[in-house]
Amino acid sequence: MQTIIYHQSPVGLLKIKTDFNFVSAVLFCDATDVIPASNSAGTAALTCVRQLDEYFEGKRTAFDFPMKQMGSDFQQKIWNELLKIPYGETITYLELSKRVGDTKAVRACGTANGQNQLAVVVPCHRVIGSNGKLVGYSGQLWRKKWLLLHEANNSIPTKTLF
Repeated sequence: MQTIIYHQSPVGLLKIKTDFNFVSAVLFCDATDVIPASNSAGTAALTCVRQLDEYFEGKRTAFDFPMKQMGSDFQQKIWNELLKIPYGETITYLELSKRVGDTKAVRACGTANGQNQLAVVVPCHRVIGSNGKLVGYSGQLWRKKWLLLHEANNSIPTKTLF
């Protein structure tokens, strides 16, 4: 049984879908998109909301609630690779295609990246253009910029000068 709840965040309203014991989607939506949500949010949805709040408060850098999104083997491969991008860091679409073993698949990687249904959680916002510009974000570029700045401002430096 699918459950839908809505959660207000610093980057707008989030629509959270669960299928049984897994979160299957965290999507940006407008208030006009809101449909009546289920009255009973399951444990996965409540854990998702708590972890999203911790992320937005700068207290969490990764998510570990039960999640599963449907997609092809290639999409799953891309989404799993996105999870390996460290908090506060970015890679290019070309680098993403290299990491999955096919530099000619840059566009396909971009398409799979854009089909990610777990916004914020599977960090597709950490992939940028080869020229360093913010490109290609289905959640609108202002959100991508906000998320990247949020992570940059809350990440612990891993290198020291001395």
